[in-house]
Amino acid sequence: MSIQPVDVVYTAVATAENGRDGRVASDDGQLDVVVNPPKEQGGSGAGTNPEQLFAAGYSACFQGALSVVARREKADVSGSRVTAKVGIGKTPSGGFGLTVEIAASIPNVDAATAQDLIEKAHQVCPYSNATRGNIDVKLSVI
Repeated sequence: MSIQPVDVVYTAVATAENGRDGRVASDDGQLDVVVNPPKEQGGSGAGTNPEQLFAAGYSACFQGALSVVARREKADVSGSRVTAKVGIGKTPSGGFGLTVEIAASIPNVDAATAQDLIEKAHQVCPYSNATRGNIDVKLSVI
């Protein structure tokens, strides 16, 4: 199933030079970072890497989705935090794949409500919708 945007309100543009061992910059200059493979992949680990950038984007996006769901459910998610862990490794076919763990701390609700909120946020979050069926995403409340 493909998700087709009806009304695109914003498009981010970024350009990479030299792939995983180079530089990535946004067209507006707000993002300009050196990227290097992590030491675990034989790199220097001196810069950030695509998995860290993906984790940063996913956690921020998921936090936003959590806020949308909380407003609908009239739940207090103030003080909440969302952490995304993005793993990379080889697939059985010889390529590379990702795994994601999303962990949320929502201090002002009970554990059952928190679990319900993150499951609903997972249905709303654009990153979750884009990766559904392609990446194993584990959700947990901390």
